[in-house]
Amino acid sequence: MARESIKARQRKREKMVAKFAEKRAALKAAGDYAALDLLPKNSSPVRLKNRCQLTGRPRGYLRYFGMCRNIFRDMALDGKIPGVRKASW
Repeated sequence: MARESIKARQRKREKMVAKFAEKRAALKAAGDYAALDLLPKNSSPVRLKNRCQLTGRPRGYLRYFGMCRNIFRDMALDGKIPGVRKASW
């Protein structure tokens, strides 16, 4: 499990990306890269990292479900994810 400070930093970046999304899009469309440079660095979506929503784990991330493979497996076996069941053939 990731440290709480790492998870907090990620949440802060997500908020900042959402806050400046319209402004960044307008500046990019206008081609005003000097003004784009003056925006906070954490407002760039490139700085976001895919992390598990429950644990903050950065590796083994399943984009469709928004969680890491470990948590996905536990929840799937417990029947907490609708439509997912263990394969058997």
